[in-house]
Amino acid sequence: MQPVRWGVLGVAKIATKKVIPAMQQSAMTPVMAIASRDLAKAQAAAAELGIAKAYGSYEDLLADPEIDAIYNPLPNHLHVPWSAKAAEAGKHVLCEKPLGLGVAEVRELIAVRDRTGVKMGEAFMVHTHPQWLRVKQILREGLLGDLRVITGFFSYYNDDPANIRNVVDWGGGGIMDIGCYPIHVSRFLLDAEPDQVLGIIDRDPLLKTDRVASAMLRYGSVQVTFTCSTQLVPYQKVHIFGTKGRIEVEIPFNAPPDRPCRVFVDIGGDLFGSTVQTETFPVCDQYTLQGEEFSRAIRQGGEVPVPLENSLGNMAVIEQLLAQG
Repeated sequence: MQPVRWGVLGVAKIATKKVIPAMQQSAMTPVMAIASRDLAKAQAAAAELGIAKAYGSYEDLLADPEIDAIYNPLPNHLHVPWSAKAAEAGKHVLCEKPLGLGVAEVRELIAVRDRTGVKMGEAFMVHTHPQWLRVKQILREGLLGDLRVITGFFSYYNDDPANIRNVVDWGGGGIMDIGCYPIHVSRFLLDAEPDQVLGIIDRDPLLKTDRVASAMLRYGSVQVTFTCSTQLVPYQKVHIFGTKGRIEVEIPFNAPPDRPCRVFVDIGGDLFGSTVQTETFPVCDQYTLQGEEFSRAIRQGGEVPVPLENSLGNMAVIEQLLAQG
């Protein structure tokens, strides 16, 4: 398969520390150019990462005829504007989550995609990780009996007012930044949209962002609950419960690229753990897999891992939760 030549908008940490190095591990996803509004920053990142081209403006990168696809890790409020500009320039677009600031923005981007005919999707890297594909398989096979509950937790501590994750007007706050993951995972596992959304939010009195948020989503007979926070000790976990068994995903979202991942499957429910079976997944980088799957969709004509219609469903839940805080 012919490689897809990638360009990157901005020098965000997620790009320079995680996504670009991961994509460089695959012959399918060479990163050929990086752009910043500060040319020196682009040049420094290019030198550090071994990227051939550095641009001092996003427009110059989009005008490069040798770039096939754009990875957009810009701040949340710039996701839709620059993804749209990339599409208008004829580039396929993989955009970081959350895709936009609301449902209306996602609809706007869908219209741009349909008009331009490019591939466009949201960068939920968990979607293609083997541990989540396996969990979904277990649920399909009915090993847990009737699924009843999914519960999760995701937190970190960051109260820096200058950090983009803490700027309300730029789409900051816990639900946008990390609450989007348990929402996405529940929709992915259940292949459905929730019919009821409830939320409790504690906002930082100075930052005005949601610093602790708890949610309840009902999918028919399945209840999904999670708490996310930007001002708690770092932690993450997902538990899935059925009438006959349960699953625990040890590191559900920030799956490490340098060690195996583990999922614990308990059929029987002995409280001392004698019935727990551990499934171990070989070392892989979920950002590499994400880039390969997206590139494969471009070259072979299939659907991208997380199309914009999926993003629309996720954003609808986010909007409902934030409206209740």
